[in-house]
Amino acid sequence: MSTPTLRDRLKPAELVVVSAVIGLFTGLVVMMSSRDWVLSAVSFGVVFIICLVVMAMFVLAIKPNKNELLDIEELDNSPH
Repeated sequence: MSTPTLRDRLKPAELVVVSAVIGLFTGLVVMMSSRDWVLSAVSFGVVFIICLVVMAMFVLAIKPNKNELLDIEELDNSPH
C-alpha cells in the first residue's frame, strides 16, 4: 500500500489555515469598526467555523476524475 503524498497529508491543515485567515480578517475588520474585543472574538469564531464547514463540504462534493478512479480501483484490487 502506498503512503499518501505530502500534499494529501497537508490538505486538512490547509483548510484550517485558510479558514483561520478568513476569520482573522473578519475579526480585524470588526475590531477596527466597533472597537469591541468580545464582538471581534465572536465574529472570528463564527466566521472560522462557517468557512471550515463550507470548505469541507466543497471538498466532499468534488468528484474524482478518471485517473483518481483508476487509482482507487487499483488500490481496492491489490492483494494484501
